[in-house]
Amino acid sequence: MKKLGIFLTLITTLLSISFTYGQYTTDKVVGKKKTDLRDSLIRSEYPYMLPIWGKKVVAKGYNLPHSAGLSMQYLWQQSDILINNLQVGFNNGPKYNLDQIVRFDKATSTSSGINIRPDIWLFPFLNVYAIFAKSHLSTAINAGIYIPDSSGAWNKILPINTKANFDATTYGFGLTPTFGIGGAFLAIDMNFTWTDIPELEKPAYAFVFGPRLGKNFTLPNKKSNIAVWVGGFRVKLNSGTSGSLNATDLFPIDQWQSKLDTGYMKVNNAQQNVNAWWNGLSDAQQANPVNKAKYNTANNALERAGGFLDQASQVVSGAGNASVQYSLDKRPKNMWNFIVGTQYQINKSWMIRAEYGFLGSRQQFIGGLQYRFGL
Repeated sequence: MKKLGIFLTLITTLLSISFTYGQYTTDKVVGKKKTDLRDSLIRSEYPYMLPIWGKKVVAKGYNLPHSAGLSMQYLWQQSDILINNLQVGFNNGPKYNLDQIVRFDKATSTSSGINIRPDIWLFPFLNVYAIFAKSHLSTAINAGIYIPDSSGAWNKILPINTKANFDATTYGFGLTPTFGIGGAFLAIDMNFTWTDIPELEKPAYAFVFGPRLGKNFTLPNKKSNIAVWVGGFRVKLNSGTSGSLNATDLFPIDQWQSKLDTGYMKVNNAQQNVNAWWNGLSDAQQANPVNKAKYNTANNALERAGGFLDQASQVVSGAGNASVQYSLDKRPKNMWNFIVGTQYQINKSWMIRAEYGFLGSRQQFIGGLQYRFGL
């Protein structure tokens, strides 16, 4: 049963650790205390190729960050995931919909890893970047196998509580339009990532949208400042996922035949009880739409459970050459959560930042170091 739990945790481990954010924004220098800085910017000759229109905006009194950067960030997140439309088949045969039979009470995905992000300011108002990450993922699930009885109630016949761990590689790209004046800024971060887990048929796609509103505070050293911000974080996963696994990775063959026999017995007992209940009804009671729907629902579920056990039994008897195929739909329990963050700019080349996300069913933390240079 532990291996079955690992299978279920594998197919729920799909939340990318793609969230990231970098240099805050181009800043319009205003205020009497910054007159010298503004005048020096206007008089200076901007020496770099990027961003496009960089010379023009500096001549208007804007203070640009260095146009290229490289950051390394540690990322951690924990999120609840909802799973439905689970279908499982064997040896490339027909898949059985187990949505009612296998029920996920809770699935929690946790990931941590290192994110490398090169970026450039393509325009004074647009930062573009690439994402490369290595991460460790784990998913803890609380699930169960259910079958119906003659009353129409569903009963858990087998609980599944387990946790599995996986390693993943994430790659992608993003862009951050920004708007700033007088130290305040609005940054709208968007990135698109694909997370590759070897056991999945194809990489898992995620889209992250993170608007941030903040303020920059200049320190006595004019090249140093502190930025603080608040905002939101929204993640959308691709809804469908499928894959294939070797049966020997799922089934402890020396134990599963007895478990399958027990499963057959419980399904047969449930079928006998449903038939006895139905046959004990009068013709008028059998014609009642409520009883008819209850009877058909129970029979359909028990038929799917029996077919699943038949296929599983064949896999166990020839597990050396058997495979298991699956597909499912999944989504985060809450797509949005709240974020707060800060960045300390030591000078125009080095920055340290931290961000924390909370509320809803997701928590996350980002901490990193960034180096910037002219290009």
